[in-house]
Amino acid sequence: MPSDSSPRRSDVAPDDALFSPLIEHAIELSAQWHDGTYRKSVWRDPAFEVPEGEDIQIPVMAHLAAVASIVHRAGWDEYTVAAAYLHDTIEDMNQHGQRLRRKQLRDAVGADVAKLVAQVSEQKLDENGEMRPWRARKEDYIDSLRTGSARAAAISLADKIHNLWSINQSREAGEPIFEVLSGDWAAQRWFHRAVLEASTHHDDARLVPMRERLRREIDRLEGGAEGGGPTARPH
Repeated sequence: MPSDSSPRRSDVAPDDALFSPLIEHAIELSAQWHDGTYRKSVWRDPAFEVPEGEDIQIPVMAHLAAVASIVHRAGWDEYTVAAAYLHDTIEDMNQHGQRLRRKQLRDAVGADVAKLVAQVSEQKLDENGEMRPWRARKEDYIDSLRTGSARAAAISLADKIHNLWSINQSREAGEPIFEVLSGDWAAQRWFHRAVLEASTHHDDARLVPMRERLRREIDRLEGGAEGGGPTARPH
């Protein structure tokens, strides 16, 4: 249920099942924040002619849309779908090196969405503003996932489904994906297994098919050669 500090009424349309102004606002804000930022690997051949000397890149927005689509198809409400679109806004800087504060997000889309985003955001920096070690960040994330809400678990599962699917697709296409990721094959295997286990602390039927889908991608990862599969062509 939404709290008293939910988004402005202009952003909420409970009687309209076809269109959600809240989700539309989340899409707009996410696209603005992540403008000019890109995913770490490209494994599909381009569907159009790329100008000579240019590299094709995948905007981060494509990942956010995939995650939100999974959440929506699994049957979660508009607050959870909106948070899925925004799940990287607090955690990741924009192209100008800025960080979005939780208060700014809360003022824009309401406390419920901002709380969900915070629950699935890593604490990347220490008190001195230095990047924390990868393992420490992930362990804290997993602890937060266990004690957070089922809706946060749904966003996390959707995020990991798409991330690990992308890793597997890249590996099978011969891309050296682990050269650009912070965690190697063994670390990714540990992390995705841990996320899967943490999600079982929440008893919601909508999480069951999401867990099964992530388990399939973990099986794909484990079925490939440790270290990333075949030798890949460079970008």
